[in-house]
Amino acid sequence: MAGARWVCLDVGETLIDETRVWSAWADELGFTRLTFMAAFGVGIERGGQHSDVFGIVDRPDWRDHRPQVEAAYGGFRESDLYPDVRRCLDALRAAGYRVAIIGNQPAERTAELRALGIEADVIAMSDEMGVAKPDPAFFRRALELMGSPTASDVAYVGDRIDNDIAPAAAAGMRAVWLRRGPWAILPRQVPEVTALVVDSLDELATRVGECWR
Repeated sequence: MAGARWVCLDVGETLIDETRVWSAWADELGFTRLTFMAAFGVGIERGGQHSDVFGIVDRPDWRDHRPQVEAAYGGFRESDLYPDVRRCLDALRAAGYRVAIIGNQPAERTAELRALGIEADVIAMSDEMGVAKPDPAFFRRALELMGSPTASDVAYVGDRIDNDIAPAAAAGMRAVWLRRGPWAILPRQVPEVTALVVDSLDELATRVGECWR
């Protein structure tokens, strides 16, 4: 059955370690990285979104600094990839799964992933799609990009309960919680809608079939 099934992967803290981009924001706004990351954690604990950190550090002008941050960041690098990414993609393809990479990111990240040699049947970012998680329309559009498979034939893998697990399950997909990154270490209870919980992409590659048992 693997050939009829998809594994759709989130990007931030699933494929990409985002430490460097948030460090670039700290540097640009004039905070020590420790201070900025602590404020970032406060926002997560409150159940907020990425942008909440700027309100916590009282920088409502943060959007004005985006060009400088992007210039300093310079896009995805090989060192930003988690070390299990390539192994997982190779293993999923070898097992016969179709693979998609679809997440909340700027449009240019698609080309950056391809430039790193990351291969998938579908790669798309929210800015290209015109809709972002957790909007149900994001998951409808993701299915369209995959060729409109039955939603239950898609395992959506992400690190966030609010942005990934709950809305993917609501869309009829098999929701896979990857417990890494700041949004994954704070929750302690596994949502009932979760089809599978893994702590690495290596584990995902060996256990993804359990989503359909």
